[in-house]
Amino acid sequence: MTPIDLAGIFGVLLILVAYAGATSGKLDPKQWPALCLNLAGALLILWSLSVDFNLSAALMEGAWALVAIAGLVRLALQRRG
Repeated sequence: MTPIDLAGIFGVLLILVAYAGATSGKLDPKQWPALCLNLAGALLILWSLSVDFNLSAALMEGAWALVAIAGLVRLALQRRG
């Protein structure tokens, strides 16, 4: 197992923690902690896919990262206004 494999596995764990936290009511999926966990997880998985590419997984993680970024931008704009 390579370091990049470990990064991908850690990314999966981050997304699962965010999902478990949201479904258990411990994390609000629209707030920065869950969004940051999702973004970091998706980026780590995308990084691992750069070595062993899979188009469908890359599309999924890219979309996951974009949704998290959109949520973080929304929060930043709300905070300013």
